Amino acid sequence: MTTLATPQRARKSADPAARPASRPRGGRAGGQHHGGRLAYLILIAAALFSAFPFYWTIVAATRSNADLAKTPPALLPGGNLMHNFRQVLEQADIGKALLNSLVVSGSVTVGTVMCSTLAGFAFAKLRFRGRNALLALTIGTMMIPPQLGVIPLFMVIAKLHWVNQLQAVILPGLVSAFGVFFMRQYLVQALPDELIEAGRVDGASTARIFWSIVIPVARPGMAVLGILTFMASWNDFFWPIIALTSQEPTVQVALRQLGGGYVHDQSVIMAGTLLGTLPVLLVFGLLGRHIVGGIMQGAVKG
Repeated sequence: MTTLATPQRARKSADPAARPASRPRGGRAGGQHHGGRLAYLILIAAALFSAFPFYWTIVAATRSNADLAKTPPALLPGGNLMHNFRQVLEQADIGKALLNSLVVSGSVTVGTVMCSTLAGFAFAKLRFRGRNALLALTIGTMMIPPQLGVIPLFMVIAKLHWVNQLQAVILPGLVSAFGVFFMRQYLVQALPDELIEAGRVDGASTARIFWSIVIPVARPGMAVLGILTFMASWNDFFWPIIALTSQEPTVQVALRQLGGGYVHDQSVIMAGTLLGTLPVLLVFGLLGRHIVGGIMQGAVKG
């Protein structure tokens, strides 16, 4: 038996607003998008490919040099980790090198982040004579290869009697042209002019605005710059090998002393490399949370 639709039902079914809202394609209700299986497979493969060098460092650090020379080489960790660590401690003063690298990298990171944030704020939001010329000059210094400044820099360090002292490595890296440009570009987009004007209305000085308004807004960018600066300073080998000696080494200088002999002991070298990598992973784990938190905060506010 056929049921005829009434005019009210016909109008209700024809009304687009009365129809149930369709879910967005490629995702669930609420706008959550999910990639397909191919996307997840590609991401997993990329993650495994990126993590394999670190995994191989762990495997090599736990094996002997004879195990690494086999064909095919071992792909699972062994039991020689503590023996290789003892060899590292005997061949190089790795403990002092780690402490020196922490002091140098920590000082350079704090100085670069603070100076770059302050200069970036000035170039981004303050108005003063010659601002564009100074910014162009700062960016122009990035075009000069750092190797060209090694000889005059060493002459200055020698005049100050700082050779083989940590300040010879710390002070030249306290300011970075890249850091200034990076923080300037970040604050141009992330710091609204209305916040600065509100601070001026409340009677805050420029220094108070910087500490109370600029620093909280710039924290994600400062975390990114901090990670990049710490890694660059920790992995720097060229200038420390010139300004320092084996009595006051950094990690990269101390690693040069490992595995010496007619045949280089790759397992000892990898054990030292593993020790030198752990602080970088720790810093990344600490600052990575600020990066993710800042991105999520900006997404919610946007």
